[in-house]
Amino acid sequence: MRFPGIRGFGVLAAAAVAGSLLTAPVASAAVSCAVADEMVAAGNYWAANGTNPDPADWQNATFHVGNLALVRTTGQSNHKTYPWAQANGYQLPSDPKRPFFPDNQAAGEAYLDLYTYFHPEIPLDSIRTRIQDEVASVRAGHRDYWNYVDALNMAMPSFARMSLIDHDPSYLDAMDQLFRSSERKLFNERTGLWYRDARFTGSGVFWSRGNGWALAALTKVLQVLPSDDVRRPEYLRVYQKMASSLASVQRRDGFWNADLLNPRNHGGPETSGTAFFAFGIGWGVNAGILPASRFRPVVDKAWTALSTTALQADGKVGYVQPVGDRPATARQTDTAAYGVGAFLLAGQEVAKLQGCSAE
Repeated sequence: MRFPGIRGFGVLAAAAVAGSLLTAPVASAAVSCAVADEMVAAGNYWAANGTNPDPADWQNATFHVGNLALVRTTGQSNHKTYPWAQANGYQLPSDPKRPFFPDNQAAGEAYLDLYTYFHPEIPLDSIRTRIQDEVASVRAGHRDYWNYVDALNMAMPSFARMSLIDHDPSYLDAMDQLFRSSERKLFNERTGLWYRDARFTGSGVFWSRGNGWALAALTKVLQVLPSDDVRRPEYLRVYQKMASSLASVQRRDGFWNADLLNPRNHGGPETSGTAFFAFGIGWGVNAGILPASRFRPVVDKAWTALSTTALQADGKVGYVQPVGDRPATARQTDTAAYGVGAFLLAGQEVAKLQGCSAE
């Protein structure tokens, strides 16, 4: 099965974009709009200056998922993702002590994007084997692997997509059991937000990027899950509740606070959570799942903040909170692969909203 990914390119443009991952930029498919230019600037800066670019870890995976969104949106490539995936042999990192650690599954989403949109010859064996082994473990009663909110984004999209590719509903069944376990422990129905992990339950601390991971995961699953799937209504309910809650706590400057409900705690700009929210809410508006009258202004404000404050003149995406597990201050000089990836995912949806995407 193939997911729709390059609608609107035309046959020649699509072929050119696929080739551009290894060869030259595609001038004919380039999109003329400010959003596209901002995405290209951010992607090119990280491609030239990014740190520790080689491992197939969650940070690089998040960048490359965004980087492929950049290619599909603008028709231009910085020639990084396909060589990165090839160098890693399309393998997922492994840890014998934690065979189903979700962070080690994140690269699968980037491999799946390459496979889906550009290179159907890519082998999916590593992803498939990991998921099948985890399905067996879930059936044996182990359902607590996604016990921190980041895990939803690291693993959930690959479960959904591989289930459709392999026509195997057992992947979706296991995914749903893992999600429900996380939801029971970490989702706060009153606020419509997620705790990062059990240490924060009842604390009133709702981490922006952690909730960004959750919204991104739900967005990606809803993008591919069939409309008649029995699991879909609950994912949609949580997604819509999150979007409503997030819209109500967006700051006047367009960012969301690192500590979502405590505006005096780390009150400066923070890019990664804001970008994931712009991506998730922007997709909902584009898909007709969220009413544009309420949510389009939320996305527009967020993108103005991201493109005028976070994005610097040289293409560096700043104010990205460093790696952590709770709210913290982000400085203008702070950047990271996952922040750039989130910025590019947000740009993809904003370009669609503005009618200037090549997809």
